[in-house]
Amino acid sequence: MSSSTITTPTTIDEPAPRLAHIGGTFILLLGALTAVGPFTIDMYLAAFPQITSDLNTRPAAVQLTITATLIGLALGQLLLGSISDAIGRRKPMLTGLALYIAASVGIVFVNSVELLTALRFLQGLGAAAGMVLSMAIVRDRFEGIQVGKAIARLMLVVGVSPCVAPMIGAQFLRLGSWRDMFVALAALATVLLVAAFFMLKESLPAQLRRSGGVGAATRSYVTLLRDPLFLGLALLGGFTMAALFTYISSASFVFQDGFGLSATQFAIIFAAGGITFTIGTQLNGALLGRVAPEQILRAAVLGALAVTGALVVTSIIGLGVWPLIVLLVANMFAVGMLLPAISSIALERNAHRAGSAAALIGATQFGIGATTAPITGLFAEGSAVAMASVMLAATVIIVGLMFATRPAMRRSTAGMPNRPSSATAALIGSVEK
Repeated sequence: MSSSTITTPTTIDEPAPRLAHIGGTFILLLGALTAVGPFTIDMYLAAFPQITSDLNTRPAAVQLTITATLIGLALGQLLLGSISDAIGRRKPMLTGLALYIAASVGIVFVNSVELLTALRFLQGLGAAAGMVLSMAIVRDRFEGIQVGKAIARLMLVVGVSPCVAPMIGAQFLRLGSWRDMFVALAALATVLLVAAFFMLKESLPAQLRRSGGVGAATRSYVTLLRDPLFLGLALLGGFTMAALFTYISSASFVFQDGFGLSATQFAIIFAAGGITFTIGTQLNGALLGRVAPEQILRAAVLGALAVTGALVVTSIIGLGVWPLIVLLVANMFAVGMLLPAISSIALERNAHRAGSAAALIGATQFGIGATTAPITGLFAEGSAVAMASVMLAATVIIVGLMFATRPAMRRSTAGMPNRPSSATAALIGSVEK
């Protein structure tokens, strides 16, 4: 990266102010800010059939609202992460929350799926602030083993979100309308905005902020994209998210319209997947330092291939809902193992620009996920075969990318030390110099 992107050549290694104690309230607030994104995606999934009827539209159009949200999250990570490197974390965080609140209130009053889609994009853009900047704040305020401890606690808070969000959404549907969910999301974001205003101090000192403006950030991203290994890993993560968001955008139609399950039953199934996903991420963290990240990645990819292949067979021959549920939950475990392994390898190789690398990986994941999510809407409504087939296709691409990057990955990680920072880096989404 050009030296114009930092204030002085020596400030990059100067420590920011650190906290000796990891406060529970502080971590809880950052976890809640990060969880806004998963809640935004997952809470309204069970409402897809109701939204389709209420707005007099087609399921494919409602699925596009997920795509819009993911695009907002992808662009928001790149935009807000880069801005925060230049002006600090506090102002972008508060601005993102304010945008999120305005978009959520607007959704309550929409009368067309087109307006819902546009506001969901703005919601995703605002939610990206919590997802990117909470991690950046942790990286700013802690060092060494404290970073690992803080991130582990943060992930436990965040991991609850995909488990409980659909169940909360199902209760809103039982008691009222899908619009009530967005009233609740606006209220939650308002509470977090007030809490962040009073509790979050600026964590990035002026002397550590990047100079050089948008051009400096762009050059950093271009350099990363010219690295074949990094590009391969980013695409690998992107198609992993493609399989995941195919499931997320299709599951409510498959289980409710295809198999006749209730919104509450769907929420329980989705929560089970969230639990196994969280177990996968935690197991990955426990193995890092003992097992090489590329070995974890390889095992997770081959496991996902076996599971998605079985999904296609199960759905084609019509074995029923329970085998489908078991396989989908198992796939969530494989994805939970896979995503941190990808980040660990990519960020270890780019330690001097780990923040930019993490932001670009995140944007690639959400971008490809956004592109893939609506594909199943082109097929019959509630088709388990369509969902499973798209998931398998994405996984086959993942396998190809894994073997294509394997030689470079071996060279890159051959001398990788087993130190806590490697595992920690896998979870950090901040944008730093």
